[in-house]
Amino acid sequence: MTATTLVTAPDGTRLAVAAEGSGPPLLFLHEVAGDLHDWQAQVEHFAGRYTCVRYNARGYPPSDVPSDPARYGQDTAVRDAVAVLDGLGIDAAHVVGLSMGGFCAVHLLLDHPGRCLSTTVVGAGYGSAPHQRAGFADEARNAARLFREDVRAAADAYRNGPTRLQFKLKDPAGWQAFGERLAGRDPLGMSLTFSEVLARRPSLYDLRDRLAAVTTPMLLVVGDEDDGCLDVNLMLKRTVPGAGLSVLPRTGHTVNHEEPAVFNAVLDAFLDEAAAGRWAPRDPGTLGRGLVGMTDHRN
Repeated sequence: MTATTLVTAPDGTRLAVAAEGSGPPLLFLHEVAGDLHDWQAQVEHFAGRYTCVRYNARGYPPSDVPSDPARYGQDTAVRDAVAVLDGLGIDAAHVVGLSMGGFCAVHLLLDHPGRCLSTTVVGAGYGSAPHQRAGFADEARNAARLFREDVRAAADAYRNGPTRLQFKLKDPAGWQAFGERLAGRDPLGMSLTFSEVLARRPSLYDLRDRLAAVTTPMLLVVGDEDDGCLDVNLMLKRTVPGAGLSVLPRTGHTVNHEEPAVFNAVLDAFLDEAAAGRWAPRDPGTLGRGLVGMTDHRN
């Protein structure tokens, strides 16, 4: 088991944190179906050159599981991320977030840009596209009910979702272990995370004005079979001046599990470019000049 220490959030919630390696800080934020252990392949790759920091979100033991729904939410998740950085004495870190963690990474960057050396947003977007918003909120509330009633049955349904089967096909044993960890979650913590964080978080489309002003290096990573995220990531690529987009072929939602070597290589190259100051915003000359730059300006 990974050794953890406890960091206390502003409202008194204790968060289980693991820090390994040495070098610039690299903060990993997990998805709703995961926890800090889901980043193990990344820690093994990066800990020789980075201080890899992981933690369990509130609601995920051994972090505390508050029973009050008001103690969960997108803003609270950002405050927790800041508390982890503060608790370890870290001024700023390279931030990597998957799905729910990707939303947190975006909000952390917008609310506390000085705390982010770079931001990598992986598989984020569920519920943001206008045509998916209401449906996703309904699914999240239904998941909240199912996890509260029977966590094992809910976990089985969730791991067999349309963007998790790619993981099963590529790595059946890893997918099985992933499902067992999910089935062992705290029912109340999972329920409140779905109902208060996922179902209520703002759409990334509503943040476009703020995102257009971002100057911090940003990497977007998405699987090409992660249908709930593809359109959203194209929007983010077109909105954030310094964003780069990597699309992994024949890959679903759990990019870091399905293709750990490819994901690590993409992230490694991005971190090197960002640290060296070579990840510049998009050249304005590539925009607004037609498709090939041969528009007729005589009219």
